Amino acid sequence: MNNIDINAIPAEKFELANREGEIHDKKLDTKPVGYLRDATRRFVKNKASIVGMVIIIVLLLFAFIAPLFSQYDVTYTNGFYSNVYPKISTDPIVGFWDGASTEELNTANYYYYRAIEKEGGKKAITKFYGKRTVSTKALNGVVTTETLYKFRLDSYTKLGYKFVDLTAEQYRDLQKYQNETGKRVIYPMQITTAQGTGQVMFNVNDANYWYKTYLTGKNRGEPVLDENGDYIPIYRLTGNDDYDSIRLDGDPGIADPAAENRYRYAQINQTGYRCRVCYYDYFVYLNGYEPLYILGSNSIGQDLLVCLASGTRFSFILALGVAIINLIIGAIYGAIEGYYGGKVDMIMERIVDVLSGVPFMIVAVLFNMHLQQYVGTVGALLFAFVLTGWIGVASTVRMQFYRFKKQEYVLAARTLGARDRRLIVKHIFPNALGTIITSAALFIPSVIFSESMLSFLGIIRFDDVSSGVVSLGTLLSAGQGASNLINYPHLILFPSLVIALLMISFNLFGNGLRDAFNPNLRGTEG
Repeated sequence: MNNIDINAIPAEKFELANREGEIHDKKLDTKPVGYLRDATRRFVKNKASIVGMVIIIVLLLFAFIAPLFSQYDVTYTNGFYSNVYPKISTDPIVGFWDGASTEELNTANYYYYRAIEKEGGKKAITKFYGKRTVSTKALNGVVTTETLYKFRLDSYTKLGYKFVDLTAEQYRDLQKYQNETGKRVIYPMQITTAQGTGQVMFNVNDANYWYKTYLTGKNRGEPVLDENGDYIPIYRLTGNDDYDSIRLDGDPGIADPAAENRYRYAQINQTGYRCRVCYYDYFVYLNGYEPLYILGSNSIGQDLLVCLASGTRFSFILALGVAIINLIIGAIYGAIEGYYGGKVDMIMERIVDVLSGVPFMIVAVLFNMHLQQYVGTVGALLFAFVLTGWIGVASTVRMQFYRFKKQEYVLAARTLGARDRRLIVKHIFPNALGTIITSAALFIPSVIFSESMLSFLGIIRFDDVSSGVVSLGTLLSAGQGASNLINYPHLILFPSLVIALLMISFNLFGNGLRDAFNPNLRGTEG
């Protein structure tokens, strides 16, 4: 390089520096950004993670708040209202979510459900679409025709009437309720036989047959109608009992013209009665509210809404509990491995190798078979998850300790006399905390899925209704089967939807935490 002659540069090219004041760097106007604030900023920018967090919050609120506003609890069952359809109102504005299903049935069944409304005013058929005639050809060549009726059938009122056994005190209380409220609950018993005619009821065990029916022939089960096309009642009437309550409007009085038209009921014993009641009104009398299942009910008459909330709450509590326990065990185990290394690390890693080779399914089955009787189903399930669940966390912590223990700030602290425990807790562990939290967040959905799978397969069972423990997998298992999928799709639709939302939301949330705490891992699989 050629030397430059300064004397050859013109004087006007030079400019004197300002000597009047001192020159300083400009003061930074922004505040320093800490690690957590920086991670929060990155997390907020991830829209998918925000959506996942919102879904988790909504599911949490649903799990803990929904049962508080329900008139049922998870231990309540009612066999008469099993597999009823979802209903949002007792008087729906539109024909959706109205607790009814579309049916196409023959003449006998159509008149059977019409008779429920005819006698007591409760509509079983909420909407009529029409009828059609179909022909069927048998193997012998004979062609038969049948009329099919298409209509919407209310799953709550189609029960109609039931026989119930009451003590004398219960019988008098029900009469008093009828007299005070003006609402009829008890209806007259039917005649099952008549002199010279034989049986006049199609099914003597069915309380809904209050009308005369055909017993044989092609019209078997259909009502015998009078000249006006109306049902012919077959009530048992007498005037020699102490029943005093509301009388049925238009009392036909067919049994005895001289009777006082009061109704007698088959007496069970000296202190009790068997009564025929409208079950919908009887339910209101017993509970003080009308039957209403927003998401329907399952096969044993449990409210599916409460069961879903309880199952979701159980999944949250179990998954969080397992994650916290595994986080503590794994963090301690991995910290010792990574910090001390050498022989300590080698011995502890061999223990991990042995435990990691044990299949989780076998552990869950064995614990449920032999440990369940001592610690309960939930306890056995918890032990199964904890036995090997902490291994992944321990491996993550171990790698982080190997990464940070040789850093300058750790060596400086050791030089100043810091003990091992202080170095682990104060200097190394906080730097690995982000990765540990991310691992725990991504571990939660795997626990939820595993628990649901085990209960769905019947390996872990929660059959005791009185315990109040419900699993989403058990609800899924109860809703499986071709018949349920066709006739009662809500039994499997709502549990599967909740599980899907739990899995998706926690994975989105966990991936967001991973990208926020570890930007260098952004885009990798969680």
